[in-house]
Amino acid sequence: MRVAGIMSGTSLDGIDVAIVDIRGRGVETVAFRTTPYPRGVRDAILAVSNTTTTTADISGLNFRLGELYARAVRETCRRARVPLSSVELVGCHGQTIYHESGRHTLQIGEAAVIAERTGIPVVSDFRTRDIAAGGQGAPLVPFVDRQLFGRDAIALNIGGIANITVIAKGIAFDTGPGNMVIDALACEFTCGRARFDRDGRLAARGRLNEKLLEDLLQDPYYRLRPPKSAGREQYGAEFVDRMKRSGLPLEDLIATATVLTAATIAIGIKRFGGGARKLIVSGGGAHNPRIMAYLAGLLPGLAIATSSDYGVDVDAKEAIAFAILAYETWRRRPSNLPSATGARKPVILGKITP
Repeated sequence: MRVAGIMSGTSLDGIDVAIVDIRGRGVETVAFRTTPYPRGVRDAILAVSNTTTTTADISGLNFRLGELYARAVRETCRRARVPLSSVELVGCHGQTIYHESGRHTLQIGEAAVIAERTGIPVVSDFRTRDIAAGGQGAPLVPFVDRQLFGRDAIALNIGGIANITVIAKGIAFDTGPGNMVIDALACEFTCGRARFDRDGRLAARGRLNEKLLEDLLQDPYYRLRPPKSAGREQYGAEFVDRMKRSGLPLEDLIATATVLTAATIAIGIKRFGGGARKLIVSGGGAHNPRIMAYLAGLLPGLAIATSSDYGVDVDAKEAIAFAILAYETWRRRPSNLPSATGARKPVILGKITP
């Protein structure tokens, strides 16, 4: 079955579309493309995330994102010379604008618009059923990690939030900030000219402030046992403002935030990684050599590779994951891992818009 997976994460860097062919447990990537958000859309998403807004703003953005997602699928097909008619299903994670673990969550990007514009059935709203079954609603990708990688590995995705899957144990959780804090500081430092710290260059210009790092690491979240999940509510504007109140230069804050990302990942792995011998990294943070170097220094006992070394593009993995999850839903099969989310039982995720 040919399925398109759509992912737009907390980094807000654009819309990832992966088109994959699924045959049994085999997955082959046919095409992948990231479509940047049009000017103003990123700001509109931030405006309705974790802040006071209006129902009109949310409703309007929900439909606008549906149009953008549909356009991204069509454009990915066109550029890869893949007939849109060959795509049989779309899996759309949607844009998270609020997530309170285990209680409620909201992803927008109207599935009916995607289905109408593409003529393809859409599976969307994956997280709510897991929450209804007593889970955190996240992370959901561990089901896919188990399918794609060996059991002796830990899969790490560094998106806006960083999360790990200890595959052998079926344990998965958000470790803390991924790129989100670094991105926000980089954007401010460059007056909006850069949305992220390319190749860790800004962090290289700054100095780690150990006192601030030690203070940030006191957050009780890092000591909680999984299941647990985090989002913009924990690491958004308020967190960045807290760092800025230290009075440190922005370069030093970026350097410290970069170490914070690696340190909190390492804390999670050391506490719950068991006997895993490999760390397989995906997501935008895999492109940041400073994060990768810090991980190597903090986790000397692990062989560190990227998902690309296993045939899964580091930028495409999450979009591929939601294509696979959509396929499982279409086949009426559960695809949450209760050991990862805390749900009472396995459930079929998502809602189907024919």
